[in-house]
Parts: sequence; structure tokens; C-alpha cells
Amino acid sequence: MKSLCVYCGSSSGASPVYAEAARALAGEMVAGHIALVYGGGNVGLMGIIADEVLRLGGEATGVIPQALLDKEVGHGGLTRLHVVKDMHERKAMMAELSDGFIALPGGIGTLEELFEVLTWSQLGFHDKPIGLLNVDGFHDGLIQFIRHLVTQRFLKPEHASLMMHAPDAAALLERFKSFKPSRHGKWLDQATAKTLVP
Repeated sequence: MKSLCVYCGSSSGASPVYAEAARALAGEMVAGHIALVYGGGNVGLMGIIADEVLRLGGEATGVIPQALLDKEVGHGGLTRLHVVKDMHERKAMMAELSDGFIALPGGIGTLEELFEVLTWSQLGFHDKPIGLLNVDGFHDGLIQFIRHLVTQRFLKPEHASLMMHAPDAAALLERFKSFKPSRHGKWLDQATAKTLVP
């Protein structure tokens, strides 16, 4: 794994444990020679993880829309910064540049990015690992809700398992190392198969 896309808050949150977790993830990534791909900001957890990766001698690539750069929230010291036209292009480029995805604590934008790559994985559009860094139980409610989707038969267990989670960076990255992509049946796959098989 050469690079990881990290989704996280533009705020540092209510507890210092979130910043500590961002720095710990940065340390594990740099130690493993894994480059950071993220949203390009210099604020909140985004700025914290980028600063720590750079401080430790790692590479940090940001992808930011021009509108956000104009608001002076772009990081000026990154290894490279891609300026794009909108959020759609931003997310597509971040995904293309990355070998996996990790969500730290964050708000609606973080969740939206996480669920987009989960959806793409469920549909078979990519086979990259996806994980939640469940800092101090921050994502417990989300993990429980995913289980609820399974019990209510809106999500298959095998698709729920696409979202790995662990309480610390080292454990989550260890799970990423053993990740083996697999294709599970989704209605889109079944429909496509019918058109491909004579």
C-alpha cells in the first residue's frame, strides 16, 4: 500500500484524543512508508494529520476545490496540492490517488465521503480497503447503525463487513494488510452478469 486517503473533520473536535489519534495515524503511515492523500485543508484534524506527516518526513497530497482555496483554508506546505473545480472532482481524484480509505472523527462531510466509497465498493467499482478509526468510541453509534441495516435487511452482512474498524491506528492498518478484496452479489452485479453471460 503506497497511499491512503484520510477523511476527517475540518474541526479538531471537543476532545484532545481526536488530535492525538490523527497524529498517531500519521506516525503509523510514515513508519510504513504510506503517503497521505486528503482534502488539502490546514484546519482541524485535516491540518493536524497533514502537519504531522510532513513533520515526520512523509508525503502529503491535498486535493481542494478552488472555492475553498479562495477562503484561505488550503494548506500551503504540502508535498503537492491539486486544485480542482468542485467537490465531485475532489472526491474522484482523492479516490484515484489512494490505495485505501480511513475515516477519522468528523462531521457530515466526512461521513458523506466515507459512505460514497463504501457504496462504490458495494457496487464493485473498486476493491480497496475501507476503515473507521474508532477513536474513544466516537463511531460506536455508526457501527451499531450499520448492524441495524443488516438486521432490517437493507444491507447484506458481507457488505457491512466492507467497513472495517479498530480503536487505534496500528490495529486498523494491520487489518488493512490482511484485507482481501472479494466480489459479493449485488443487484447491479447480477443484472450485469445476465447481459454478459450468453
